[in-house]
Amino acid sequence: MAALMERADQAVSATAMVRNFSTRLREIASRETEKLVIFKDNEPAAVIVNIEAYQELLDELDDLRIERTARERLNGFEEKQAISHEDMMARYAETD
Repeated sequence: MAALMERADQAVSATAMVRNFSTRLREIASRETEKLVIFKDNEPAAVIVNIEAYQELLDELDDLRIERTARERLNGFEEKQAISHEDMMARYAETD
C-alpha cells in the first residue's frame, strides 16, 4: 500500500472530500491531480483517478495478461505440433 501515494497532496480525508467534492473532482478530471487516496478512520478507503488514467491502467493490465499468456504458451511450444500460416489461412478462410 505504500505505492498508493507519491505526495501528501494526493491524500484527502473522507470529510474533506465531501466538503470539497466539486473542486477535487475537477482536479482529477483535468488531470491536475493524478489521483486522490481517500482516507476513512486514518485508513485508505478508496482511490479516485481520471477516467483516461483508469482506462490506461486497464489497458496496461490487459497487455500484461496477454504477455504472460504468450510467455506461458512459448514455454510449451513444440515446433512439430505447430500449424503453418498457410494451413491456418486455408482452415479459416471465408467461403463465399
